[in-house]
Amino acid sequence: MLRVSGDLPVQPNTRDGETRTARHDQFEWKDRRHHGRSYRHGLASAKRFIEEGAFVFIFGRWQEALDAAVAELGPNARAVKGSVSDEADLDRLYAAVRAERGSLDIVFANAGAGSPLPLGKITAEHIDATFDTNVKGTIFTVQKALPLMGSGGSIILTGSSAGATGAPGFTAYSASKAAVRNPARTWVEDLKGAGIRVNVLSPGPTATELAKAALGEDGMKVFASMTPLQRMGDPAELGAAAAFLASSDSSFMTGSELAVDGGLAQI
Repeated sequence: MLRVSGDLPVQPNTRDGETRTARHDQFEWKDRRHHGRSYRHGLASAKRFIEEGAFVFIFGRWQEALDAAVAELGPNARAVKGSVSDEADLDRLYAAVRAERGSLDIVFANAGAGSPLPLGKITAEHIDATFDTNVKGTIFTVQKALPLMGSGGSIILTGSSAGATGAPGFTAYSASKAAVRNPARTWVEDLKGAGIRVNVLSPGPTATELAKAALGEDGMKVFASMTPLQRMGDPAELGAAAAFLASSDSSFMTGSELAVDGGLAQI
């Protein structure tokens, strides 16, 4: 999980007759293990925010990975160890955010997990583990952040091209990502009048270092051939999309889904 603090270079907002610059204090990142992709998705987004003057808190289960990420991100990053499926861990995270920064302007719920099991071998434990992280974890990440947020805030949920397409063996993962899409629509109604936007960022195949190691050169070519652009995405492209959804450049977007998938789920 990652929290961003600081003034991002966004366009002035006019609200209630007053002109101000939107301030994006907190950005949350949660690392996702599905195909090893979202760790780098979140890290690339964190880098983008820090480059634009933000401060971040990262949150995840593996201390070694957190330490490496903070070392890479520099002095404008903090780390809290925990799991999004554990409410007490989330409470500790937000207590740390409140103690050091006081408020939260951007939440990027990027947690996720997934592993393949074909129809006929799916277990209740497999479904519970996937939905605990991808659905329950996303819901409580956002719900527990709300007391720290105010008007001008932006919530970004991580979907997936898998939520709109079929993938053999990924029943639980694909269903969980489809389940992330609706809360964005529901929460814009729940938050009507609060001035907080909710959108979904849905990546497709992305050429992270972990993906390269897991897929190999031939596997990378297969995934690249699946997209109309005939290539895999770059983590920095996802970071740019996240920065767009966080900033006032997207100030009239809420309840939307932004696909950064090379057209994979659009055809």
